[in-house]
This record gives sequence, structure tokens and C-alpha cells, in this order.
Amino acid sequence: MMQRKLIVKNARIVDPASGRDAPGSLLVEDGRIASLSNSPAEPAPEGAEVVDAKGMLLAPGLVDMRVFVGEPGYEYRETLKSAGKAAAAGGVTTFVAMPDTDPVLDDIALVEFIARRARSEAAVNVRPSAALTRGLMGEEITEYGLLKQSGAVCLTDGKKSIQSSGVLRAAFTYAASFDMPVVHHTVDYGLRGQGVMNEGLFATTLGLKGIPREAETVPLARDLQLAALTGVRYHAAQISTATSADLVAAAKASNARVSAGASVNNLSLNELDVGSYRTFFKLSPPLRAEADRLAMVEALKNDILDTIHSAHDPQDSEGKRQPFADAKNGAIGLETLLAAALRLVHDGSVPLLTVLRAMTSRPAELLGLEAGRLVVGAPADFILVNLDYPWTYEESAIRSRSKNTPFEGARFTGKVMQTFVAGETVFTHA
Repeated sequence: MMQRKLIVKNARIVDPASGRDAPGSLLVEDGRIASLSNSPAEPAPEGAEVVDAKGMLLAPGLVDMRVFVGEPGYEYRETLKSAGKAAAAGGVTTFVAMPDTDPVLDDIALVEFIARRARSEAAVNVRPSAALTRGLMGEEITEYGLLKQSGAVCLTDGKKSIQSSGVLRAAFTYAASFDMPVVHHTVDYGLRGQGVMNEGLFATTLGLKGIPREAETVPLARDLQLAALTGVRYHAAQISTATSADLVAAAKASNARVSAGASVNNLSLNELDVGSYRTFFKLSPPLRAEADRLAMVEALKNDILDTIHSAHDPQDSEGKRQPFADAKNGAIGLETLLAAALRLVHDGSVPLLTVLRAMTSRPAELLGLEAGRLVVGAPADFILVNLDYPWTYEESAIRSRSKNTPFEGARFTGKVMQTFVAGETVFTHA
């Protein structure tokens, strides 16, 4: 069935992949971009629906590399359908579903199930990942070739971190033979111990046990050496310290197959936000000192940090309504990913193209996805954003099934007004 034609006129078209930032129009036919014009008032083809962007930003839909969805097993926290709605509202048109489900996504049938289920339930594109090790236990590697054939776009143990260097070397070697990207969360459990927030004077003041930066940097240094040894496509899932940025920068100087990401939380919040013992700020990695946050911002600005993700991790109220030390880690973030990242643009820290690249073309490139760019023939996945729109994120407006956001009541400037997937409107700001 032929889909309707759509033309978006009077837009500020920004495409980080090409460096384009200019007025223009975009034409969609059959779910793909048919043409891009430098004329904001391009005549509409016969029968085409016309959308007047009124000067708003037209950018590729966001690609989020780290989203935890409760389905299967934890549907009370989040389903593919509810996550899709939250993603669309936040301008995310493609996200990678982590394997931390019940059962774990370590089998081809489960990966295929998620892909099928998402196509029928989610408003946006959902790409499944697959577990690096059976049951995320860090002991036995999975069947990477079969998992790739079943649709997995990367290999990861999600929230878990493989402690055995021997197992990790075997995993890297095997993944390299299939040219599969490995996305690994670096935590040394022994160094983390019983820590619940960033180690330092502030944690001592609050009477909370701290997590040293070395709990992240020691396994990261190991990972980077093993990546160089095996030739794997390695992505440090989320770094949060100045030393981590230095380690990645040094590795990139000699290994082009290394990349790194960071949660938008670690780019826009710091440890002082934990001051009220609010458990929605209990995250992994923890919110760091302001000096580390600034180092992450500089790493983004200098192309050391490749991607920004939401780390969307829904938790029910029982998991969060606990003393800080006992509460579960994690926060939702699909709906606030872009708005929180735009804080870096509005305060002059990072150029708009750089911030958008880290959430569009760069993650798509790392995962080999046909997404994240505005080019003729590409899927018509794009967003219209009012960069100057002031708004407050209220709990009553949250579309996720869970409400554990660190940005409740936060004031933002810049909001997604419309989201399109394959040329079809999946979200419109009321």
C-alpha cells in the first residue's frame, strides 16, 4: 500500500551527519525521504499533506543506545508499547532494548520475539540487543553468530559487568569474528563494595558509603587493552569520570574501533542532587562531582565521547520508596533525553550539531543502523523541535509506566513538538 506524501516546509533543517544547518523543506514519499530542498517554501506535490514548521528545528529522530524495557517479565514497570509512547514524546525514533529481561535475551527465539512484538506494539523502531553471557552471569558466552542473524544489533550484559578477564577476552574474540559491537558496562564489584553514591566528602557528609571512581576506571582500562588485543568493536557503555575520558582518549589515538557513551544524567546532574536523599537520583554509574561532569562535557565537545543515551530504567515505587542505601538503581529518561541534553546547548557548553550527532548519526553508525540522518532514501524518521519552548516536566504528564525520574519538576527550554516515524506522525505536542 502506498503511503501518503508529506512535505514539511519552513523548517530549520539540521543534519549532524552532513553538517547541514539551513532553512529548507523536506518531502516524504512511501515512508522515506524523497527530497531535501534549500527552499523553505518549496511547492507541495499534488495530494501531499503540508506541515508548516514555522521555523522550528527539523532534525533526525534520536537513536537511544541504552533502554531497559520490562517486557518480558517486568511488564508492570514498562512495556514495549508504553516505552514506545515515551520515546515518541521525547523525539526518540529508534532505541536499543537491553537484554535484562525475564527471561534474559540470550537466545535467538527471545531476540526474535522482541523484534516481532515491538513491530506490532511500539510506535517507534525497537532494535533488540543480545546478552554477552548466558543469563547475564558473566561465565558462559552466548551464540553470537545466531543472535546476530536473529536481529540483535549489539552484544551487552546490560547492567551487569563481566568480572573475569578471561571470559571477556573470549567474548571479545568471538564477537570480533562476527563483527558485532560489544557494549560493556564497566564496574569492579569488589571496588564498588556496598557503595551507593560517588565517593567523596559529600558522601561522608550524608553518611552514605561511597563508590570510588576506580570502580569504573580499573575495568575500563582492562577492557580497552583487551579491545586492542582482539580487534573487537568496543563501546564503553557509559563513562562518568575525568579519568575515564582520559583513558578513552588515549585508546582512540591508536584504536579506531573504540567508542564511548554517557548517560545524559551524568552530563546534566552531579552528586549534589543527591542532597535530599531522593532515591530517583540513585543511579549506576552514580552522579559524580561537578569536576567529573564538566570533564564529560569537554569529552563530548572534543569527540572523545561518542554518544549520549537516556539510560531509561523504569523501577516501581516499591523499589524506590526505600532508604537511599536500600533503593534500586535507575531512572526513566526517554521523554527528557533531548531536553536535558539541550541544557548543554543553551548554556553555551557544546554546539547544537555536536549534541545532536551524539544522539543521532553517531549511535546509528556504531550499530550499523539505517537511521539518524536526513538524506534522500533514508527512512523518514525525524522530529520538529521548538528550541525556545519553556516547559516543566510534571509527573502527571509522564507516559512511562514508572515515574522514577530525576527531572520531576525540572524546567527545560526546548521541546519536541512532533515526531515522525516512516513519515507517519507518532507524537504531537498538544
